[in-house]
Amino acid sequence: MEIYNTTWIGSTLNVVSSTDPTLEGRSGLVLDETKNTLVLLEGDSHITLGKTAITFTIDDSDVVVQGALVGQRPEDRTHKKYRKA
Repeated sequence: MEIYNTTWIGSTLNVVSSTDPTLEGRSGLVLDETKNTLVLLEGDSHITLGKTAITFTIDDSDVVVQGALVGQRPEDRTHKKYRKA
């Protein structure tokens, strides 16, 4: 569960599933993270994804992160304790 407690900026994010089918399969470099969004560099463009709308992986991790469960500021998320599913 250490993937939850590390900074994601600079990592590659891969969208596994989403409530918006056009977001599924998208991936890019995480440029910024706020309480409710993640900003990715995808090719030459920046895209902003709402955390609550996506389920994703970071880098090549096997852990699938549900965006709705990490809806807090990054500095708060890195110190929070998460239960194993």
